[in-house]
Amino acid sequence: MASHIDDERFMEEAVKAAKDGIKGGQTPFGACVVKDGVVVSCVHNVVWGTTDITAHAEVNAIREACKRLNSIDLSGCVIYSTCEPCPMCFAACHWAKLDRIVYGATIGDAREAGFNELTVSNEEMKRQGGSPIIVVKGVLEEECKGLFGLWQAQKDKRVY
Repeated sequence: MASHIDDERFMEEAVKAAKDGIKGGQTPFGACVVKDGVVVSCVHNVVWGTTDITAHAEVNAIREACKRLNSIDLSGCVIYSTCEPCPMCFAACHWAKLDRIVYGATIGDAREAGFNELTVSNEEMKRQGGSPIIVVKGVLEEECKGLFGLWQAQKDKRVY
């Protein structure tokens, strides 16, 4: 099990990915998949760059990790997301059999920033769906919330 210090270290990587996305005209979301203390994938949201509404950071990180590990079973892996995964991304985490979801800002924070989110918490998804995934919230929460401010300061920002 990763320590709180490890969680913060890997979340910092996700924050860096989100900042790269913001600089590239994308939205303020980043995610990393980690296995055995090694980053397997670390990416940002590319919805606008790909015109693919499903190209959220978490889905992209899972896709890349599956390719790199040559498996759709990501048991033993943890996903670090700058924001609480939306229901679609939570389902992808569940189907990939990730051990844990670690996030910073909440889905409510994303909605407040203007994103058209279904504000169903990961805890509620876990409870209703019976998922074994462990959910850890609030890691580097203020830094992750700050990504919305960085994004909102962009002249060319677009929301979905």
